Amino acid sequence: MQGIGNDFIVIDGYSQSIQLSAAQIRQLADRHFGVGCDQLLLVEKPVNQAADFRYRIFNADGGEVEQCGNGARCFVRFVYEKKLTEKTLICVETANGLIYPKLEDNGLVTVNMGIPQFEPAQIPFITEAASLTYELNINHDKVEMSVVSMGNPHAVQIVADIDIAPVKTQGALIENHPSFPQRVNAGFMQILSTHEIRLRVFERGTGETLACGTGACAAAVAGIRLNKIQSPVTVLMQGGTLSISWEGSSSPVMMTGPAESVFDGEINI
Repeated sequence: MQGIGNDFIVIDGYSQSIQLSAAQIRQLADRHFGVGCDQLLLVEKPVNQAADFRYRIFNADGGEVEQCGNGARCFVRFVYEKKLTEKTLICVETANGLIYPKLEDNGLVTVNMGIPQFEPAQIPFITEAASLTYELNINHDKVEMSVVSMGNPHAVQIVADIDIAPVKTQGALIENHPSFPQRVNAGFMQILSTHEIRLRVFERGTGETLACGTGACAAAVAGIRLNKIQSPVTVLMQGGTLSISWEGSSSPVMMTGPAESVFDGEINI
């Protein structure tokens, strides 16, 4: 499946028991010797009785992570198309709480991504005190960025032009910066207008992807907090466009965008 170019292997672990090692996930994610994906998504029965499903996410390097916005949209389309549910609004258990993806009548998917977190300990981010922005030393350059958790950690910086932004050179350095004990997703945001931004994201454990749903949410939230942009925000990424709404303070972030099935298949592992 794919959500604006962010591509996934989605496996039904709801009606069968699936156990995959990190090495097997890396093999499946390999674009030459496996199926190929940015992330592998596993649909399971929930532990939390309030949820309809459990949602597990594994990056291409085999590591399990807490959240994936584009994957969440694909998740609800998958369980509906595979007739695992008749609901178009489902409650999904993730490693970082419950989310509520909804399959809209027009084919798009809206996801309540929850309330963004800014407290450094909740991200997690090591710093002396909470602030709107932080200055980090990246390869001898001082880079100002906003830090936010959308169920997973994000560091967002504003750049003049994302086409020439240092995504390739800074991305891995930001991802593995010692201030982020669980690593971080690095976002590079160009502001086009009050309601429109461009975005590139170097994802933790994957590298740069064509799109990142939680990254789009994090960038929109960061820009709104800095009074640079206003909700709703259209986020333009290499793979396509998302619409992000956030009313600030303790309100949840709402993300709307497409999710598509590309092909079904079987593989021996």
